[in-house]
Amino acid sequence: MPDSRPRWPGGSTAGPAPSTLLLSGVRLSDGRTADVLIGGRRIEAVGAPGSLGTQGARLDLRGYLLLPAPAEPHAHSDTALTASPGQAGAHSASPGQAGALTADDVRRRATEAALLQLSHGATALRAQVRVTTGTGLAPLDAVLEAGRSLRGLMDLTVVAVAGPLTGRAGADGLALLRDAVDRGADVVGGRPDLDPDPGGHAEAVLGLAAGHGLPVDLHTDADDPALLARFAAMAGEFGPGVSLGPCGGLSRLPEDTAAAAAGRLAAAGVTVVCLPQGGCAGSRLRNAAPAGLLRAAGVRLAAGSGALRDAARPVGRGDPLEAAYLLAAQHGLDAAAAYEAVSATARAAMGLPGVRVEAGSPAELLAVRGDDLPGALSLAYSRIVVHRGRVVARTGAVREYRDPGTGSAHGDRDPGSGAVRENRGLGSGAVRDASARGPAGVLGLPRQGRTGPGGEL
Repeated sequence: MPDSRPRWPGGSTAGPAPSTLLLSGVRLSDGRTADVLIGGRRIEAVGAPGSLGTQGARLDLRGYLLLPAPAEPHAHSDTALTASPGQAGAHSASPGQAGALTADDVRRRATEAALLQLSHGATALRAQVRVTTGTGLAPLDAVLEAGRSLRGLMDLTVVAVAGPLTGRAGADGLALLRDAVDRGADVVGGRPDLDPDPGGHAEAVLGLAAGHGLPVDLHTDADDPALLARFAAMAGEFGPGVSLGPCGGLSRLPEDTAAAAAGRLAAAGVTVVCLPQGGCAGSRLRNAAPAGLLRAAGVRLAAGSGALRDAARPVGRGDPLEAAYLLAAQHGLDAAAAYEAVSATARAAMGLPGVRVEAGSPAELLAVRGDDLPGALSLAYSRIVVHRGRVVARTGAVREYRDPGTGSAHGDRDPGSGAVRENRGLGSGAVRDASARGPAGVLGLPRQGRTGPGGEL
């Protein structure tokens, strides 16, 4: 597999940031067309087209919708892209899979997967990494290294997901989890469903996190109401910063039982990170959490992708907009609520500041070709991603139709092919030619033959 680390002019990991960047003629979610001026890492101003001047770098985004960038709150980075041919019927990852990979394998695949998710718009990612006596700390170190290599392109934080913390293996598991925190894990995590004492497991995770001032992320199916009540009580005492997911088991409980459990989670301030595509590694069944029921109970609902092309789920795109689409299409959320789950609530679950398309907000943005949010969730093929005030990824698409022989009012004839080309790519000529006019590494993103499963930038 080729090294997927991005290469910028001069060999540095990230190019120089512009002093200002003007996003011109872009559509906002309220239907207005506006210019958006970015200065450094923040939005400086939002105004009518042509009202913010022309100095500095300019990106023509006519035909694009500008949104706060999404985030990925639940990615299995240590096993990403490890699926082998013929695994389409697999239902769980091999327990020793992460440990069987070399550290370099894990680093490369985690980097490649993160770049794929960045190309979809996720400028922040929370990586779940197993830390057990079987895996050791090598996968954690590898994903931490991947995160360091991606600084300037996206923010990658790591959850150390513990194995058993009670019973005969508990002492060794807890010592390993402490070592993971000392190595730089950003979040303390666990899998209480796989522990002989799930409540004791959660208590150990919360205790270690409290001692280090770190947030908590528990990977649970959430199909035991009594255990959920105990989790909620402990989370309420812990305070902000507790996430549970994917919680697919809630959908298998009687509705009134699930609603009562959701109410307790809401009262405790717990964020539920659901996986609309279904469960991931270690989940016994594929159900997704009942998003509508959770929102009705007042639970903060975020959504992620989970497993990405590993033994647990050999297919997947790692696309936050796909997660939002599934929330809208299968769970009855409107487009705005669905997108909020993969953007504002996902960022809040990760401890990141909120983003709005307004002056003073962090410049974490996603421009998608389209007129409105429902359209973006349906056909968001072309995307431009801004992180810390800088364009860090671009994805374009070209749609072709055969020429019926009578001419066409749409698209450009592809000479010699007999086809009509409909440009659905990077927008107007100002966008396509930006690399010729903008400073290197700002609008002139280097092209690669392959940056990962998502193709070219």
